[in-house]
Formats: sequence, structure tokens, C-alpha cells
Amino acid sequence: MASRQKKMDAIALLKADHRKVEDLFAQFEKARDRDRKEKLVKQICMELSIHTMIEEEIFYPTCAGQVKDDDLLEEAYVEHDGAKVLVAELMNSGPDNEFFDAKVHVLSEMIKHHVKEEEKRSEGLFAEAKDAGLDMDGLGERLMQRKQELMEEFAEGDNLPAPQTRSFTGHELQQGKPIGAGQAAD
Repeated sequence: MASRQKKMDAIALLKADHRKVEDLFAQFEKARDRDRKEKLVKQICMELSIHTMIEEEIFYPTCAGQVKDDDLLEEAYVEHDGAKVLVAELMNSGPDNEFFDAKVHVLSEMIKHHVKEEEKRSEGLFAEAKDAGLDMDGLGERLMQRKQELMEEFAEGDNLPAPQTRSFTGHELQQGKPIGAGQAAD
């Protein structure tokens, strides 16, 4: 039987995603076991990929032209694209990679900044979207429906699509083998 998600407005849903990823990053910082780190990064990458897709497919286009400061949207796309580069890097490497932990840490810092920008009380993107009078309940339903579709499609986290960047030109990100796959055994 499929579980029913509690209805949330758009901002509550997106903030819940933010809290979940913050928790996963905190767990990664405490993890010492290679397999645990690998599993956490796989989950972080999946959560961020899905969150980014629903924001870029639904939330940001709905906000475009409605919020006072469209620069917030442009910056959000650039921040997403920077995160996508690191997600692709992490998905194509593993805990044995020399820079793996550093990449996770930098991704965490980037996401903290992005979340802060979206959640600012008066001038953040979420506040502006709310002030614009957007239908947050209807938007929340659309976001949740798309999120559930993507979660089913990418349930294992092994088949995430190659990230598509909107603001970075001339770069093609590859989504290769899943974390740890194909690494030579010692």
C-alpha cells in the first residue's frame, strides 16, 4: 500500500527537504566508516537532485515574473548549477577519492548558503513568493506529486540523470557509474 504524504504548502515542503539534507550532511560529518559515507553521499545526491529538479521544473518558473527581485531566481539557478557539478563529481567517485570528503564539505557549505538565501525572513525567495500571493497549497501539491514521481524513478539513487545546468555554458556534466561501482578491489 502506498503511503500518503501529509499535505504541505510549497514552502513547507521545500523547507522540509532542506532540513533533511542538513541532517544527512551532519550524519556524514560524524561518519567514519567508508560504506556509511558512501551510502550517505548517495542519499544526499539523490535528495539534492530531486529537490533541484522540482524547484527548477515547478517552483522557480512559477515565481518568475511574480517575485519582486528576479535576481534571486538567477542566483538560485547558478547556485544549483554549482551544486550539480559537485553532485556529478561525487557520483563519479567514491570515498577512496583524495578529495571526496572535501567535495562533500564544500557541497554542504554551498547548500547552507543557498538555503539561507531562499529562507531569509523578509527578502528571501520564499518570502517574496509568499508575498506575491502565489497559491502555495496548489504549488505544494504539484511539487509533492513530481517529487514522488522522481523518488520512484530514482529510488536506488544509482540511475540519477546527468545534471543539466542552466547558467553554466560550454560544460557537459556526465553522470557515470554509481558511487563505488567499478572500483578495483585491492
